[in-house]
Amino acid sequence: MKKLLIVYVFLFSIFFIYLYNYHLKEPHSSPFGQNEERLQGEIGEKYVLVTFQAGIDYWKSAIKGFEDAASELNVSVEYRGATQYDSHEQITVLEQVIAKNPAGIALSAINPYELNTTINKAIEAGIPVVLFDSDAPASKAYSFLGTNNYEAGVTGAHKMAALLDHKGKIAVVTLPNQLNHKERTDGFVETIRNEYPDMEVVAIKDGKGDQLLSEQAATEIIKLYPDLKGVFATEANGGVGIADATRSLKKEKAIKIISFDTDKQTLDKIKEGVISATLAQGSWNMGYWSLQFLFQHNQETSTQQQSVQSAILPKYVDTGISIVTDENVEDYYAD
Repeated sequence: MKKLLIVYVFLFSIFFIYLYNYHLKEPHSSPFGQNEERLQGEIGEKYVLVTFQAGIDYWKSAIKGFEDAASELNVSVEYRGATQYDSHEQITVLEQVIAKNPAGIALSAINPYELNTTINKAIEAGIPVVLFDSDAPASKAYSFLGTNNYEAGVTGAHKMAALLDHKGKIAVVTLPNQLNHKERTDGFVETIRNEYPDMEVVAIKDGKGDQLLSEQAATEIIKLYPDLKGVFATEANGGVGIADATRSLKKEKAIKIISFDTDKQTLDKIKEGVISATLAQGSWNMGYWSLQFLFQHNQETSTQQQSVQSAILPKYVDTGISIVTDENVEDYYAD
């Protein structure tokens, strides 16, 4: 009996070692397709994340991902952003960042064309740049990490169709000059047009990423089309503004709203039943992997790291999306 007990203890020990090494001790999954030896940088090695409309809730998760990656890599990070929705201001901010010669820049481009010269200037100066959330595909940036925005629009269209029993007039409030919003709009509109013959997109309005202007745009649409059944917003301020418009016009029960992102106002309005659903992006992944990509690029190009196995940075990484409704909204509030 004692020998049998020893055998059981031995087998249990082997099983625990296996469980620990292969299940409990797994590192972060990597888009590089391999579990690489974890490298460490230096605290004086600074990376900068650059956005526009600095301070809005949407960026918080991406900044957190950027900071979490910095903690793992032992490097420093800084957050800079244009205060307004203004491409000239963002270019100025980016020029200021380039002048400080950081180790790398993660940028969300306010416009797919207007920042290309400045992005390329950074690359030519030896500063690696990756784009996240909003792309500038004609630039020389190394990678783009973000939502597959066309497919997000497709997802929004199918959800709207389900909410409206596949019929009715609908509208879109968006930012037509920003690539990610144009792609969301295209995916939504083309899916409605091609797959739902009893639904019609009757208006597409520019909300300029502003809550009040989006409310005004939605009010104009609703007054022009009093039988409107739904509105798709391609960003969070727009969704909140549309919700305010439907309440002001006593239409909150008649019009379904699908928004984007998971700021607190959007989540609150889902709980209240004014917004029917929102599309949540993987914004933490955008920030986290942006820094990992920049750091990886620097390791590959460093003469002191020639022995490290080289990994080609993916040109594009889809950071994912999910649908938030009143059934799962509590899961998306920040702790």
